[in-house]
Amino acid sequence: MNWSENIEAAMPAEAQAPDAAAQAPANTLFLGDSGELALDTRRALVQLLAGPSLDGRRHPKLWPILVRDEAVIRRHLAELFLELVIDRDVQVAFTRQADTGDLEVPLLLRRAQLTFVDSILLLHLRQRLTQADSQGDRAVVSTDEITEFLSLYERAANTDRAGFVKRVHASIEKIKKHNILQKMRSSEDRFEISPTLKLLFSAEEIQALTHLYQRMAAGETPAQLAQTEPDEETDQ
Repeated sequence: MNWSENIEAAMPAEAQAPDAAAQAPANTLFLGDSGELALDTRRALVQLLAGPSLDGRRHPKLWPILVRDEAVIRRHLAELFLELVIDRDVQVAFTRQADTGDLEVPLLLRRAQLTFVDSILLLHLRQRLTQADSQGDRAVVSTDEITEFLSLYERAANTDRAGFVKRVHASIEKIKKHNILQKMRSSEDRFEISPTLKLLFSAEEIQALTHLYQRMAAGETPAQLAQTEPDEETDQ
């Protein structure tokens, strides 16, 4: 008696010859793919990692995916020592380094160095965003408005006009790279302030920046400020 033939005949057909689809992960997207996430979930995760944010207005197809798969995306970010910051009201999300306490972990995200001018500009944009929200308007600023606002720092620092304008434009470009300022389609020098800015600064940080601005408005020079501030640059 051929036992092997009888056993094979008794086995279900699907157990005898499993097809390739049953053997491969359900979400295989390319040769060698061992991932488990669906394509749209991966795209949302990549946008968060690429940064600086995932915005419901700029990424209307990815936002509902993020909301749907928030738990699994959080788990994958935690594997990289990152946490997800999400605001459903304004439909903005981004990643930041997780607070790991005394545990030494590699840092995946780079910290942007903000000069004094950058910090003052961010404070102004944050205040403009709050004002626009209270009025139900879009928060839009122009290069001229920014330059006029920062001219107070020019007077306090007693810098030359050409050098001051150069520093203002450098600061604007830095903020644009982080998508906090987004150029309006109808204008080359008008920008919309991203609601992401609401999530970047705590109440304590905003208060500290406001204190700096008030001292500057009172006529203190950068040299005087530096005597009480630990560093002219702030990590964000």
